[in-house]
Amino acid sequence: MRKGTAKARPDGAALTHREKLRRLREILFANVVMAGEIPAPTGGEKRLTRFLSDRFTECGLANISLDQAGNIAGMLPGRVGDHTLLVSAHLDKIWSDADDHTVSVGAGMMSGRGLADNSLGVAVLATLPLILEELDLDLAANLVLLGTTRSFGRGDLAGMRFFLENVSHPIDAALCLEGIELGRLSYSSLGMARGEILVKAEGGEVENPEDTGPGVAAILAELVVALRRIHERESPASRILVGSIEAGSGYSVPPRSGMVRFEIRSHEADHVARIGKEIAATVAAASGRDGLAASLEMIAHRSPGDLGTDHPLVRHARDTLALLGIESHVAPSVSELALLLDRGIPSLTLGITKGENRHSPSEAISLEPIFDGLAQVVSVLQFMDEGKPS
Repeated sequence: MRKGTAKARPDGAALTHREKLRRLREILFANVVMAGEIPAPTGGEKRLTRFLSDRFTECGLANISLDQAGNIAGMLPGRVGDHTLLVSAHLDKIWSDADDHTVSVGAGMMSGRGLADNSLGVAVLATLPLILEELDLDLAANLVLLGTTRSFGRGDLAGMRFFLENVSHPIDAALCLEGIELGRLSYSSLGMARGEILVKAEGGEVENPEDTGPGVAAILAELVVALRRIHERESPASRILVGSIEAGSGYSVPPRSGMVRFEIRSHEADHVARIGKEIAATVAAASGRDGLAASLEMIAHRSPGDLGTDHPLVRHARDTLALLGIESHVAPSVSELALLLDRGIPSLTLGITKGENRHSPSEAISLEPIFDGLAQVVSVLQFMDEGKPS
């Protein structure tokens, strides 16, 4: 940071900001509902992109642009403009167009698919220019607001990746917004590899299931057991998360194919690579048994990175949470933060509010803690604005 910018503790303005921001309650909550009720599956974010573009236009942002990856960006020019800050939120949700995206508003809560991940983050991004105006904050730095596409699954952070590869001006510091969990403080990224194991039966239909060998389901089960054994051996330094198992459609008909989706996570990149090779060998050994073909496809990778617990930005964020009476929870990330840290950009991922039932149809967010989350974001943004982080 520049001289004089690494303050030991926040000055208490976050508490004042929290109360002032309640005046934007209706506008913010309306943006949450609108963003929540727009389907945005990975690769199909156009309608939510249009919503964010409309909000940026209404707020008078400059240089509003839609890039080739489908990202939407707008700039709030700085008073000085000698450096550039980035605030981003991913637009995509895990839900399909066919799923019900109705948002229900109750006493102190909202519920609906994708609210926590990441309609609230998108709504805060859409409202941020009004938030700064309400607080009469005139940033010295240029502020780029970015909604990114294709974050989940096979999307492999394609939106943020494209933006960083093609941005025309250096990004000096960045914040990534996630709906939950308030108190989350991510300043490091894990090494990660994400894969899909496909098992298929070769040949024609099975006429008599009782005359067959182990079958697709049994081989899938064996492979899951093998993944768990590797996890138990490597834990806690490295982990294998089995995210889903899919096979079959009934009770008596053997499935013709099935899939296991998994993720390897570790602080050490070489551990991820080594475990990946072991899994590939395990899958290869299972292929060809009893007329079954097994294959492995790795669809995403991340490199580990760490801003460091003593970095001024991390210290300020932690102190701001303490000032607001919120316990901080350090949580390494495998999302957009990983790409920012990999490029040497001082960055954090922050949660906005408390929530529950993430990635379920009854996903819900708490409304009152949102103003703590907003005060936290503004405080960290001001600190970033005071100088060019190094």
